[in-house]
Amino acid sequence: MLKSKKQNIAEYILYLWQMEDYLRAFPENADATPELHEINEMMHREGIMEGGHLTLAQNALAEMEDLHTQLLNEDAMYRAAVIRLTPQLNLLKAKTDRPTMSDLEACFTLLYQIMLLRLQKREITPETASVQQQATQLLQFLSKIYRNNEITR
Repeated sequence: MLKSKKQNIAEYILYLWQMEDYLRAFPENADATPELHEINEMMHREGIMEGGHLTLAQNALAEMEDLHTQLLNEDAMYRAAVIRLTPQLNLLKAKTDRPTMSDLEACFTLLYQIMLLRLQKREITPETASVQQQATQLLQFLSKIYRNNEITR
């Protein structure tokens, strides 16, 4: 795959979500590249052509969730950053069909939705941009820790 999970796990997850949506919207392009073909085949095998996420994406998110939980218990600065972001994430979750999603999944959902809004050339409010910045920083930090852990394995 073009995006490397080891290089940036957050970008890897967002990339997979984007390719899933792309293939749902344009199934006729499933064989445009070997990579799209492979993702399309996985989506068919896993029965997620209508919705949901690939096991690859779910597993990567689970790895990030484990790291997130570890850092919440071990890193006071990380815990403080999550606490500052929690009210906005709770508002976002309340507006979805999955209000019990994890905070990390809410961060990914936020960033993905903002990407879609930008593609539609829709305006992003300053409040949303601020939450986006906080969520991005959190995911960048987690991705960096993940990458460093992968390098030492």
